[in-house]
Amino acid sequence: MNVSVDDLVSIAKQAGQAIMKIYDGEIVVQQKADDSPLTLADLEADRVICEGLQRLYPEIFILSEESASGELADYDNFFLVDPLDGTKEFLKRNGEFTVNIAWIKNGIAEVAVVYVPALQECFKADATGAYEELENGTWKTLGTNKARVEKLRIVGSRSHGAEEMEQWLATLTEPYEFLAVGSSLKFCRVAQGVADIYPRFGPTCQWDTAAAQCIVEKAGGTVTDLRGTRLHYGVLREKLNPYFICKASQNHKT
Repeated sequence: MNVSVDDLVSIAKQAGQAIMKIYDGEIVVQQKADDSPLTLADLEADRVICEGLQRLYPEIFILSEESASGELADYDNFFLVDPLDGTKEFLKRNGEFTVNIAWIKNGIAEVAVVYVPALQECFKADATGAYEELENGTWKTLGTNKARVEKLRIVGSRSHGAEEMEQWLATLTEPYEFLAVGSSLKFCRVAQGVADIYPRFGPTCQWDTAAAQCIVEKAGGTVTDLRGTRLHYGVLREKLNPYFICKASQNHKT
């Protein structure tokens, strides 16, 4: 069975509406077992997404950050969901948090959406390519293989891995500029051609990256571990990704 990317876009936007109702009011924060923050917005977005996916695709398993616990089984056909990536950015109210839904088939994210509700940005990808929604509701095709600018444009985390990033930046021999961005929006900036590379030297879970990796890859970029192996999904017992490099071009040597 094929999954419609427009179905995922609709569900992600509904989740975004639920998030923004809470974002505009008083935010109550809990702590998860791993000390990461949890808000009602995380839970409401998770509910909206899971109900929407179950209604449209009842035969496909859903694995969401907020429903995952303990040791996980392996799957080859499932939805991988992060209902609110960038909870710290949500709490800072800087707008850089995202809704992420990916359909995984045989370890690869084949269809995905990344929605940025506070900034009203939406990115989608399927077999036809990767797209960014414009203000008039039409979709612009994304392609990362653009002419290089004078400086290497590096995007990185606002909240994680600062020490490792500084060490990596110190090894560079060419001029660069650094753009701090939160959540999976970093991948989307690479897919847009706003940034050339996103190195990640901190912990991420598979639901943090699957949808955004699909956007980057369908736009012509790559997401690989430090040995150059493409990130795959479905062997979820450990949940964590290795450190990785997201590049706008397969030919980029940094």
